[in-house]
Amino acid sequence: MDDRVRLKVYYDGHILLQTSEGVKFVCDNPLDIIIPFTLSFEELKGVICEKMDFEISRRVSCILYRYPISVFGGFVQFQTKYVTDEMSMQEMFSVYLESRSRMTFIELYIEFEQSAADRDIELEDYNSDSEEEFESNYEVVDPGGNEDQADETTVADVVDVANALANQQPFVEPSFMRSLDLDAMHAPEYPQYVNAAELPLMPDGEFTVGMEFSSREAVIKAMKDYTIHRGVDYRVHESESTTFYAKCTQYGAGCDWLIRVSKMYRKFCWEIRRYNGSHTCTRATVSQDHSKLDSNTVAEAIKPLVEVDPSIRVKLVIAEVQSNFNYTICYRKAWLAKQKAVESIFGGWETSYEALPIWFEVMIHKEPSAVVHFETMPAYQGDDLVPNIRVLNRVFWSYYPCIRAFRHCKPIVQVDGTHLYGKYKGCLLVAVSQDGNNNIVPIAFAIVEGETFEAWHFFLSNLRQHVVTRDGVGLISDRHDSIRSAIARSHGAWSPPRAFHMFCIRHIESNFLRKFTAPYLQKLIVNIGYSRTVREYETRYQRLRERGEAYTNWLDRIPREQYALAFDGGYRWGHMTTNLVECINSVLKGARNLPVTALVKATFYRLNELFTRKRAEAEARINAEHVFSELVTSKLHANQRAAVDLRQQRCDCGEFQVDRLPCRHVFACCANQRLDWQLYVHDVYKMDQIRRVYRARFRPLGNPTTWPVYHGPRFVGNPFLRRVSKGRPRMTRFLNEMDTWMLRGPKRCKQCGAEGHSRSRCRQRGGPSNPGGTTQ
Repeated sequence: MDDRVRLKVYYDGHILLQTSEGVKFVCDNPLDIIIPFTLSFEELKGVICEKMDFEISRRVSCILYRYPISVFGGFVQFQTKYVTDEMSMQEMFSVYLESRSRMTFIELYIEFEQSAADRDIELEDYNSDSEEEFESNYEVVDPGGNEDQADETTVADVVDVANALANQQPFVEPSFMRSLDLDAMHAPEYPQYVNAAELPLMPDGEFTVGMEFSSREAVIKAMKDYTIHRGVDYRVHESESTTFYAKCTQYGAGCDWLIRVSKMYRKFCWEIRRYNGSHTCTRATVSQDHSKLDSNTVAEAIKPLVEVDPSIRVKLVIAEVQSNFNYTICYRKAWLAKQKAVESIFGGWETSYEALPIWFEVMIHKEPSAVVHFETMPAYQGDDLVPNIRVLNRVFWSYYPCIRAFRHCKPIVQVDGTHLYGKYKGCLLVAVSQDGNNNIVPIAFAIVEGETFEAWHFFLSNLRQHVVTRDGVGLISDRHDSIRSAIARSHGAWSPPRAFHMFCIRHIESNFLRKFTAPYLQKLIVNIGYSRTVREYETRYQRLRERGEAYTNWLDRIPREQYALAFDGGYRWGHMTTNLVECINSVLKGARNLPVTALVKATFYRLNELFTRKRAEAEARINAEHVFSELVTSKLHANQRAAVDLRQQRCDCGEFQVDRLPCRHVFACCANQRLDWQLYVHDVYKMDQIRRVYRARFRPLGNPTTWPVYHGPRFVGNPFLRRVSKGRPRMTRFLNEMDTWMLRGPKRCKQCGAEGHSRSRCRQRGGPSNPGGTTQ
């Protein structure tokens, strides 16, 4: 057996980059193969495919193997290398022979690429709505890269990408990425943060001579933990590459504590060479903070909290430190610690801009029908153009499952923008639709410099070209001038008869109150918009005219088909506000604090989670033999009790033409004429249609070490959008008449008339609950 070697082959699994033993291969059923050392590279690929007994031929696109390296303290860590040709294969055998005492077999990880025939079939049938074709097109396959490109340069680039995209464990995304709301629907699963500098166990919490540490960082961390928990302090007297020497701050004044740690080359570790025992000093003053409790230490302590909610308030960080360390740190230290924790988990801001085109390129490589469109600007250093660097100005993206889902949603789109926080300013533009069960379906996103005409034109143009391709669609937005200008210059793409632009009634109400300051009329304005019939509209309109012609003259400046249900032609589907997209904005509120790549990844994983859940719910309802959605069923049962006449598939109450659902009048007519009422329910409410909304699947992006090499320009953030002002960031939301809870004045007590408290907390209130109060 000396001329043979056993291979353990992993496939269709995962590569864990950072575990206690380094890189680790994982799959359900690894394959054992014994081969001779004389086997060639092509023969190796053939043997692997033959042993797996594939019914359909699959080409091996990528082969990696694990090899051990020695680290501090005698530990062994595993890393990976590519096997690309005969030379790299012989190198793998040489590494195995040198490390035979540590490894009895060679571990390989194999990835396959689709056959050309399968790819042609898949691309040909992408636009098909057939159930059977769709199932076959969306089998999850991991296409690999070209093995000719996998050289040493490739490995280095892939490692940089993995670091830039950057989580502690790339295959265990932070739970925040998959949570559909900020309250975390599931119990958070914290990733196990692997610290290469493990701390040894200390008897009685004290150091001892001969204690070993894996690195210099481990020594410093142990020293900080020791001093923080004992309320003492030390001063560093020598800190070199091979020596760390520290004494108590009161050394020579009642305390002889000192420690010397040296690097031991033979043991590949750091060892305590001198230690004088525990502290004998007492602190002269009691401090709320500790000099060794710096922002780096706090960042490590709050990582689990930031991983769940990156928008965690700084006050909660201070409270967590108080709970764990019994010290109260200042606001600035807590803020710095939070920023460092965010950068450690989700990546830094500058590296995030560099990683963004790489991540999008991989996503397009895995799912060619997804849409990504960049707009960049040249980068200058002074007056000189910097080559191979571009300034990111705007980016639009939409995932293919979202594009396909819109085909089966209501033909209604709501758009809105929300501000981004963090080191760089900007706006996130979002477009959403709704399925037949009133579930929100996000369909497109964009990161832009602000809500300008150019930004909205960029977003709406790409939305119309790539996502909302059918005609007869309703578009609902606020009355922002930039949106109206972008639609006016869209060359008819968002104008009748192709699309119908309508306004949110809440924003019209806000504009009305800003103009007239008549809050007693705001309900009437809203009711005018919600009028389902012309008679209702005219009655309420006349009531407004009686209050003053100036009110109706202002309202007449807005075309009534853009704000009233009675005249919208049914293109609103009953939606009078932009609440759908504002709900998505609130869900993404925590993600708006993140670097750009982390924000994009959050949309990817959250939509994946959304589609997975809704797909399962639709399948369960269909298996229970339900024809219509739960929303329709409850509405139908509620309406079946009334009986009124109906003419020509239109109802005078307006519900039928607005919601595309039979109202109580339709039921009466069908019962009288012995007609099937189900014929009058729009297809969008049928469970078969709702299932089609979520049938498309998000393709996993795979291990970053197997991604193809990125050859495009390097992206950087726009320096003019970088936040440079000191102090806490101001709230970027403009308060208007809709924010009544934020605009109202201070509380005024009804008991004493003073401001700042209510009647229930007034000191002058009598009763046994307030003995000090006066009685009357």
